[in-house]
Amino acid sequence: MTSKRPIFEETSIDPASQAPLETGLIDASRPKVRRAIFVWLHILLGMLAIMIVVGGLTRLTDSGLSITEWNPIKGALPPMSNSAWLETFQKYQAIPEYQLQNKAMTLSGFKAIYWWEWSHRQVGRVIGLVWGFGFFWFLARRQIPSGWTGRLFLLGVLGGLQGALGWWMVSSGLTGRMVDVASYRLAMHLGLAFTIMGLIAWFSFQLRRGGAALLQARRLRDVRLSRLATILLVLIFAQILLGALVAGIDAGRAYIDWPLMNGQFLPSESFDYTPFWTNFFENSALVQFNHRMLGYTVFLVAVYTWWQSRKSALNSVRSSFNLVMVMVLIQMALGITTVLYAAPWQVAIVHQIGAIALIVLVLRARFMAMYPDTQSIRAGA
Repeated sequence: MTSKRPIFEETSIDPASQAPLETGLIDASRPKVRRAIFVWLHILLGMLAIMIVVGGLTRLTDSGLSITEWNPIKGALPPMSNSAWLETFQKYQAIPEYQLQNKAMTLSGFKAIYWWEWSHRQVGRVIGLVWGFGFFWFLARRQIPSGWTGRLFLLGVLGGLQGALGWWMVSSGLTGRMVDVASYRLAMHLGLAFTIMGLIAWFSFQLRRGGAALLQARRLRDVRLSRLATILLVLIFAQILLGALVAGIDAGRAYIDWPLMNGQFLPSESFDYTPFWTNFFENSALVQFNHRMLGYTVFLVAVYTWWQSRKSALNSVRSSFNLVMVMVLIQMALGITTVLYAAPWQVAIVHQIGAIALIVLVLRARFMAMYPDTQSIRAGA
């Protein structure tokens, strides 16, 4: 017959039973490795932002057609002799932009625009090398967290697609009577650049927090606020595409008064082109009008979203949407200034930098609404 066991009996504890629970796919890798991937993504993010800025300057200085060939390997080296420069210049002289617009350009003038386009392509090559070195380094060492190999590989695929899309854009200005690249191809090129940048930013937000923390934070998500942030993100992305159309046809220099356009709300020539649909891509009046109207819409949605964020009890959520609202106001002021001064490149490029900052801040605010930081009761009070 067994004796009764006391209520408060000391028992041995198996250390294995006290092992921490699975902390998620991302947390399964060592913290130092996760931080290394996080740094690598931020380097790519910064370089992509630089490439967007250099690309904007290339467009604003009418330099995008100065290199008439696509040589991913050989093109990494610029002309190294005077004869090579003359040969490259002769190829440029054969395209419509030179024949119809830059007939008086000298070799020195050609070099000035050549270096912008070469720099733009060179930054793209360096980004590809940084991605390839980082990805295959982590892959070979089996340091990529479970479930992340496909996502990180996708960035490289999209980067390669971006290069091909860039050449498709340039090729549109090498034949016919066009003296610039096709504006809708420019919009696609810029849109893909912002898509890649957005993915990198989002992945870095996730990696920094860790899988277990994300699962726990998701329970506190503000569904309504995250939806509003998503709507705002889509509107801003569409506004960036419209901005590319404006830049592509120099529509920003066609109507330089505000809030009206040549004294009218909607210019009378907004639908003069045939076929009808081309007005939305090629008519300076309608393209700039649409850019302005969508800008007002973005502002109103941003104000409403910011007002709703004030109801959040979490400081991190409120502060992230405060930054978005401040950046929207700055970006709107930059847009108006760009119009009033007929889009000088110094102002226009700051406006484009503002778009980069705004899209990242909106993504961060959306992330904070979906995965809020933990906060003590004292901090909330």
